[in-house]
Amino acid sequence: MESKVINKIPNGKLLKINLKYDDLSNKIIDIKISGDFFIHPEESIDIIEEYLKNVKLSEKNLKNKIESIFKEKSMEIIGFSSDDLVKTILMCKS
Repeated sequence: MESKVINKIPNGKLLKINLKYDDLSNKIIDIKISGDFFIHPEESIDIIEEYLKNVKLSEKNLKNKIESIFKEKSMEIIGFSSDDLVKTILMCKS
């Protein structure tokens, strides 16, 4: 399945998700994250997208994976939080 969502984060930035997922396993096949937010280092988006492949589309799994990536890679993000990213990804399944 494929889905696209554009989410304006309250008091934040625009977050766009293009998601390909397996409906049977409920896992991410491919994900593209874009928007008008700021992230440092710049290659962090590519790292997040790669780490999210094969992750089950559940709030708990996504939140744990995203928060561990942010900490492990010392990413600085302005414009959205890990919760905002999880919510926007899950909106693709709605």
